Amino acid sequence: MAGDSTADRSLFGGADVSNVRQVPDHQEVFVDPERDESLIIELLDLKMDVADSGSATWFIQDLANEQEAEGTTITEQSAVFEAPELCYRNMPSVITTAVGQMAVAKGRQGREAQNLVKVYLANIRLKEVGTDVLITAYEPLVINPLSESATAVGAGMAVPAAQSGVMPMAEVFKLAVSNFKVHNWSLFGSAAA
Repeated sequence: MAGDSTADRSLFGGADVSNVRQVPDHQEVFVDPERDESLIIELLDLKMDVADSGSATWFIQDLANEQEAEGTTITEQSAVFEAPELCYRNMPSVITTAVGQMAVAKGRQGREAQNLVKVYLANIRLKEVGTDVLITAYEPLVINPLSESATAVGAGMAVPAAQSGVMPMAEVFKLAVSNFKVHNWSLFGSAAA
């Protein structure tokens, strides 16, 4: 992915999950089934009761609760940054990021099949249009032998990206966040009118 940073690129070779299973309209999901990695871009109503500072951490904890994850820890979190390139009506958006780890099962599998995953999350707050954008990347660290993922990628410690000849998920995540743009603000309906 080196070179012109303004060129459009397909994530994971264009592996959009909507070609495989139903994805809600407010999400875009990309996967690399050979590595069991995924990147999700999601639009949510702005959580007014969540402060900008620490919002990415709040959303990781919320995801952990939603997915009934265990042992969730936050390993990194950023300060709040303005995103002047995501300016609407002269109001710049703000971004916070966090990285954590959690044990989580795939789909409907139970706790006995939990994988240990690293979660990268950016919260882009488009306040002027009442929207929280989440960019979330999942990178497996340890695949449980009982997980459905074990069939595709094998059980045990995940093979490092460099060893597999692919871009590390941390870099994919950084590119997704730094290149996120809103091309059509009318997507946000009456809030953007």
